[in-house]
Amino acid sequence: MEKFSLLIDGLSTRLGQLFSWLTLGMVITMATIVVLRYVFQIGSIALQESVIYINALIFTFGVGYTLKEKGHVRVDIFYSRLSHRQRAWIDLCGTLLLLVPSAVFIIWVSWDYVSISWQIREGSAESSGLPYVYLIKSAILILPGLLLLQGMSEILKTVKTIRRRAP
Repeated sequence: MEKFSLLIDGLSTRLGQLFSWLTLGMVITMATIVVLRYVFQIGSIALQESVIYINALIFTFGVGYTLKEKGHVRVDIFYSRLSHRQRAWIDLCGTLLLLVPSAVFIIWVSWDYVSISWQIREGSAESSGLPYVYLIKSAILILPGLLLLQGMSEILKTVKTIRRRAP
């Protein structure tokens, strides 16, 4: 089970680090949009939509890495004062009672929405927009899938911590 957890962690790390480079691409794209619009009076809907696509990819493929690195939002009133074992119990309960049901619910309610978009090969509502809306809508399903995958790794790690005997 530890090898499985390490495999998931490795995947999350590689995806998170790879897609984090898109932030640079997003900044460059935004700067290009500003220069084109205010210096040359040229507007591009496709370029503006690409910023939304890039942002969606950063969040989608960085979510597992963020969870792995404990970069998610946490209200830490008592957590930092607890033992490793107590923290593991809180993490396990949070993952099983909050993360897993939320991710499954998102997949369940979004499935038809995304599949219809794929069936009609949905494109932008703007005539000069990007024609790949159906691809970016897939991120709605990929994100909770990656969360579930990393959640499994977190469950395995917390169970290992709980089973470990205190010195």
